[in-house]
Amino acid sequence: MSSDPTIPPFQNNPPAGSGPPLLPAAEPPLVDAGPPPLLPLTPSRNSSPARHLLAILLSLGLGLFLADAMVSLVDDTLILGFDLHLLTALRGTLSLCTMVLVLVIYCLMGLTPLIPKRLFLPLTLFSPAALLVAVPCVIYFYSRIHQLAWGLSVCQVIVGLSILYLVQGGFKFRWPLMPESQLEGRGFSRRNLAVFLLVNVVVLVPAVMIYLGICAVMAVAHFSEGFLALRPVGLTVQVRNYVRNDGKTIQLVPMSHVGEPDFYRTLAQSFPSNAIILMEGVSDNRNLITNKINYQRMATALGVAEQHEEFRPRGELVRADVDVEAFTPNTIAGLNLAMLIHSQGLNAGTAFQLMQFSPPHFEEQLFDDLLRKRNRHLLEEIRSRLAASDHLIVPWGAAHMPEIAREIQKAGFHLDETQEYVAIRFRPTDQKIKRAGAGAAAGQPKCFSRPAAAGSVGCPRARLCHGVD
Repeated sequence: MSSDPTIPPFQNNPPAGSGPPLLPAAEPPLVDAGPPPLLPLTPSRNSSPARHLLAILLSLGLGLFLADAMVSLVDDTLILGFDLHLLTALRGTLSLCTMVLVLVIYCLMGLTPLIPKRLFLPLTLFSPAALLVAVPCVIYFYSRIHQLAWGLSVCQVIVGLSILYLVQGGFKFRWPLMPESQLEGRGFSRRNLAVFLLVNVVVLVPAVMIYLGICAVMAVAHFSEGFLALRPVGLTVQVRNYVRNDGKTIQLVPMSHVGEPDFYRTLAQSFPSNAIILMEGVSDNRNLITNKINYQRMATALGVAEQHEEFRPRGELVRADVDVEAFTPNTIAGLNLAMLIHSQGLNAGTAFQLMQFSPPHFEEQLFDDLLRKRNRHLLEEIRSRLAASDHLIVPWGAAHMPEIAREIQKAGFHLDETQEYVAIRFRPTDQKIKRAGAGAAAGQPKCFSRPAAAGSVGCPRARLCHGVD
């Protein structure tokens, strides 16, 4: 047998001379068996239909949030830089759809822990948080409302892009935007639902209510410059009496469309019979307002009365307001839309009309028509009537009072006396009736002396009225 390793061995090598040599033994042929058999598949928790549907829903929410952010940023930039309102209607539609979808996502976060809260809590809470932050800014810095809106749009873009980067591991823009692999956890958890409800009911809702209450107090005091105030007892109005060196007086009486019946009766009885009373009330001789507004629903809900039912002042009544035709067409259209919402309620149709209504400079026109234009007309009436009367009474809405007070002080009048009345009490109905009866028995409001407000001129005494008959 050869020792050469290159020579293959022979099978049953016969002895020499026993026959022809045999061929080398053939190795068994290699058979291509193909890939190994697949192992039985086990159901994957990341590929169920529910997870797939949830991933699509979260992707739509994130996509709408980003689209709304981009459109809002472009719209605010055009408004702020070029005074163009080209995308306002589209922005309103996107914002409404985004708010509805993120609300659905927020509710789903309470039902299932599949949604990663660290990613989608900022998305769902951004709009409510932005509105809450904007409230005090609008109160004290309304003239910079466009800069505020632009800043919030920038923040929304940053939040949206940050969430997209985290869920996709970069700006890859793959669909779905929210991969199913990011959904971890069980489909439903009682503990998750209990914690969600506890946080919302015990923490978030009370905190928001307290915050909005504080903002309401600040707004009322700021915009009315002290003519209105929210007290623990209720909504109060401050009646101010201004005197000029020649003895003529002007009494500014802030009014509300609804209030306590005894509030209106007490005010009416306090007016002297020889006074000229410049009454508020926009006329509509050409019937330009399509839906007439009334405050019966509000009065019924608050358990109070409407002004026109209980306020019967003595003295010479003079209409000192303008007609609707003095307003701009945009203001008239806005008032008609407001009347429509008041009469029909806020539904899908009226909400859509409200979102589509965005004429340029509407806020400025509205304030000029409803406040400044009417104030100018009232001031002309005051100047013309002062020659014929020593005592004028102006029972107008509280929003008009700050400008009227400033203008009559420029004309030589100074603050002499203030008196505060409770227009709407924060009390149950039975206590209202009992307290009103007690006030009527007393015959006059109980007033307490207090120092004049800081900065007031010529105010030797001011009275605070806590109850009226």
